[in-house]
Amino acid sequence: MAFGRKMASSMVQHFLVRPVRLTIANTRLQLIRCQSIVAEKLVYSEYGDVTKVVRQEKENLPAPKDNEIVVRMLAAPINPADINTIQGVYPVKPPLPSIPGNEGVGEVISLGSGVTDLKKGDRVLPRANAWGTWRTHAVCDAKEMIKIPNNIGIVEAATMTVNPCTAYRMLRDFVNLSRGDTVIQNGANSAAGQSVIQLCRAWGITSVNVVRNRENIDELKAFLTDLGASYVLTEEELRTTELFKKSVVPKPKLAFNCVGGKNALECLRHLDNGGIMVTYGGMSREPVTVPTSALIFKDISVHGLWMTRWSINHAGTTEQTEMYRDILNMYAEGSLKAPVHKLIPFSNYREGLENTMTVKGFSGLKYIFDFQS
Repeated sequence: MAFGRKMASSMVQHFLVRPVRLTIANTRLQLIRCQSIVAEKLVYSEYGDVTKVVRQEKENLPAPKDNEIVVRMLAAPINPADINTIQGVYPVKPPLPSIPGNEGVGEVISLGSGVTDLKKGDRVLPRANAWGTWRTHAVCDAKEMIKIPNNIGIVEAATMTVNPCTAYRMLRDFVNLSRGDTVIQNGANSAAGQSVIQLCRAWGITSVNVVRNRENIDELKAFLTDLGASYVLTEEELRTTELFKKSVVPKPKLAFNCVGGKNALECLRHLDNGGIMVTYGGMSREPVTVPTSALIFKDISVHGLWMTRWSINHAGTTEQTEMYRDILNMYAEGSLKAPVHKLIPFSNYREGLENTMTVKGFSGLKYIFDFQS
């Protein structure tokens, strides 16, 4: 009897304890798997020459806590503002050492038990500016990410929150435009300029687009026209155009400037009475000059837009939600496309940095880290 009771007790203990041991073993295995992820990232510990201060490092990721997720980055662009941030000449100055990268799209590959709004396989974008997208993986609070549909292209998603949003806000926030109205912009082949062209086409707005002359100007004009540009002019052609004098199109109510200098002045000169110029960049590094006569007799006004400030001030608002919804819908239906780009492996990061620092970086070709290659 004693032997029977002892054996029965042993069997009960075996079946009660074994599941617990398996659960503990499975949990440990999950932790080991998370901890076994070795992330690669770009880091800079001081401001300065991008080619000298940026270095590549490896990092062992910890397991996600209850409210955290593990994100595998899929793609992240290199924007001129990223370069300026590393150089220390941009208004945003993250605490050092810092991981560069403002934009990018990732995929959730693991999550803590307390995360209910996301699941494995979801595509996400960082909510915060300068979040640090130039890394292969990251562990972060789930609230730091915005979920987006999985049917959006990787490149479109990775480049969504800066240039398309800049174009959207410039067209929405300064002048109440109607179908048939005209806008004029310089730097039309830039990523933001390409977004302006496509939004104008979708909303029935005439766009006059100014670009620098170059050897392949006919090819560039054809590309922008196919994208939806109403008119494409070189800087020289803008100075002598009869487009507005002969009422071929109404004078622009709105001008977008990302160049500055004489180019901006020429665009401003064609504005209608009461027109507005919005400056969102200064690629020529020359000041914007406004004639006194334009202010007094034409009632021209000059404004600026910094998308980073707008995003901070409007985080989580209805305006931001509606903007993201509209842009995502346009991506899904094909009326908005990603800018001209080149995908490069993360290991070739110096190629992207060096080309974005030079004039090539402003030629309409955006370099994008492809973490899947």
